[in-house]
Amino acid sequence: MLVVCLLVGHNAWLWLGKGITPDTDILALLPADERDPVLQQSFTHMVDSAQQRVVVLVGAKDWLDAGRAADAFQATLAPHAGLLAFDAMGDEAQAGWLASLQPHATLLVGALDEKQLREQPARYWTDSALARLYNAFSGPKLGAFRDDPFGLFAGWAQERAGETPVRPRDGRLFVAGEGREYVLLTYTLRDSAFSLRAQQAVLPMLDAATGAVQRAVPSAEVIKAGVVLHAAAAGRQASGEIHTIGVGSMLGIVLLTWLTFRSFKPVGLTVVAIGIGFLGALSVCWLLFGRIHLLTLVFGASLIGVAQDYGIYFLCHRLGADPALDSHRLLRRLLPGLGLTLLAAVIGYMGLALTPFPGLRHMAVFSALGLVFAWMTVVCWFPALIDGRSLTAGPLARRYRGLVTRWPRLSGGPVSLVLVAALGGLAVLGCSRLQVDDDIRSLQSSPPELIRDQVKLGKLLDAPSPVQYYLVRGSSAEQVLEREEALKRRLDPLIVQGDIKGVQALSNWVPSQATQAARLALVEDKLLAAGGPLAGLAREIGEDPEWATATAAHLRVAAAPLKIDAFLKTTAADPWRHLWLGEVEGEHASIVALRGMRYAAIPALAQAGTNLPGVQWVDKVGGISSVLGRYRAYMGWVVLGAYAVVFLVLLPRYRGRTWRVVAPTAAASILTLALLGLSGQNLQLFHVLALMLLLGVGVDYGIFLQEESGHGSDAPWLAVGLSAASTILSFGLLALSGTPALRAFGLTMLAGTALVWLVAPCFTVTKEETHAMPVLA
Repeated sequence: MLVVCLLVGHNAWLWLGKGITPDTDILALLPADERDPVLQQSFTHMVDSAQQRVVVLVGAKDWLDAGRAADAFQATLAPHAGLLAFDAMGDEAQAGWLASLQPHATLLVGALDEKQLREQPARYWTDSALARLYNAFSGPKLGAFRDDPFGLFAGWAQERAGETPVRPRDGRLFVAGEGREYVLLTYTLRDSAFSLRAQQAVLPMLDAATGAVQRAVPSAEVIKAGVVLHAAAAGRQASGEIHTIGVGSMLGIVLLTWLTFRSFKPVGLTVVAIGIGFLGALSVCWLLFGRIHLLTLVFGASLIGVAQDYGIYFLCHRLGADPALDSHRLLRRLLPGLGLTLLAAVIGYMGLALTPFPGLRHMAVFSALGLVFAWMTVVCWFPALIDGRSLTAGPLARRYRGLVTRWPRLSGGPVSLVLVAALGGLAVLGCSRLQVDDDIRSLQSSPPELIRDQVKLGKLLDAPSPVQYYLVRGSSAEQVLEREEALKRRLDPLIVQGDIKGVQALSNWVPSQATQAARLALVEDKLLAAGGPLAGLAREIGEDPEWATATAAHLRVAAAPLKIDAFLKTTAADPWRHLWLGEVEGEHASIVALRGMRYAAIPALAQAGTNLPGVQWVDKVGGISSVLGRYRAYMGWVVLGAYAVVFLVLLPRYRGRTWRVVAPTAAASILTLALLGLSGQNLQLFHVLALMLLLGVGVDYGIFLQEESGHGSDAPWLAVGLSAASTILSFGLLALSGTPALRAFGLTMLAGTALVWLVAPCFTVTKEETHAMPVLA
């Protein structure tokens, strides 16, 4: 009682005092790459750069309508700047980053201009400068003519602007596509995108802003994207599933218990046992991990269908026993079987803890602890509160127990052999058709409209993929920049072929010192040398030689070496800062991102980085999918090992009948795989994880039936029926989950549990067989 009071008090403090909120970060289910911290940090940089941002495109066929719609959207969100802050990107910001780069302007030469400097004659550059001076349509002009007479810095800036289709227009950010003109609005979320509080506040705000747009310009289109939108969708889905699975399972168990025992006391005690299991698991998991994942609670809701097995086992034996028999004596007789069922279930759940997924480890620990607390509640409380006169057989118990005499038994007869052969053929056929699919994208569960908006926005903004990129490493920042430049030369043919549209890299903005020196030498030789294009330009515009000398000196002043650390402190670096990892674990690293990548070009992109020192192609989707496949195979062997462990644990008690305890679950697992194959389901890691749990659940039924096999008692038969029905109900509801991983898990458990229920009674033995194979008392 003291332990229960402590659990209730601790849970009350967690929810009411501390105000905990479950974590909704789906990435918690993914494996952390602990062997390569640089690679892991690169992925974190790419994800974090977008995690706190909400990107909105407000579009219309007419630019003025798009502007009015954007104003309505902004006005609605303006009072909530403390939660969702607007990122101002106007002319002042552009002027700021241009000014910060002006001291290095002479060194900043675009790739096309560098090529022309090497190939074009002096007259070309004199004519180019004259065109810039006298022709209003000769190209962009940044600053005074003397600051950039040949347009090299302007060409470089235009090249950098080409890294995104977004352009400034009338004090807004503008992009066009699909017959519409869009205003780009970006917001920064102040709280974590995975905070339930932030999600609950932000979504109504965005919906209200969208409504304001529709009222202002009914024909306007609003496209929204952001991690918070996907996290909120997952949170809503998981919250709904907690109620559906947990409440549905509980109602089903209550109904089954009432129809069996025709009393509220077993119902109340079963609910208490499950409740204490849930509270105990939550408290201990919080103490161990300092957090609780929302999917852990969803998955934990399914343990309701398992935790009640222990109470049902005791209640069914109490119903069928002599009313004069003391409940504590009855418990002592049942305790070996109860202990083995708990041990087998915990072995099954602990198999999940062997995975590299933090989320699954939390689920395994939560569920195992919940079973332990529920088991202890049954052992400590049920004998004291239930006596021989507390229970009366209800209509379900009376009708169901009549089936025990008619259920088929496995024997050496022809009917049994034909049935076994038929099931064996079905298993071989189904398993031969079973395919595997470890693609992480098959676990995508975001609403279609969110995915559609994300894809459309990505195309309009030409955004790079955050999960496919190059990781470049070196012993120094300078070496990293040099290796980036070597990689970009490799990628130039792929840009020409259309496999990618462009590259985003810090070396686009900060060339290596060797490249800066080479470009300065090229400018000196081709433009500033005596008698060169600059001198020719002075003659053409009527200036004396001193003007050319002074202009050359002015351009040399604007040739201060640009260092990466200095650039990262400027406003120009804000959109690209996530590409630079800096020093990690004693080495420097950066990210080279790809714009407009075709997925069919991934093999060519991977090949482009080979044999380049310090360059690594990163395909996070492919990498995680590979990990899922590797651990699917690994967990398959773990399942086989768990069968061996359970067999050895049960062997001292059941001796020659041990195989009868384990065989029903093994047969059900094989048939479940066959059914997956026949139904066209692809095998995933989560199917295998469910087979691990099925071992723990199914062996319970084998233990129940073998404990008093041949003694003529129908209590184990009734216990197996009620337990299986409750488990099927809870995991059947889990199979309705909108989360693909949980749905795969639930479908496997649904089919597997039903099959164990049907098969396990076939392996019971008669009284004569029991006497021939004595069981250790």
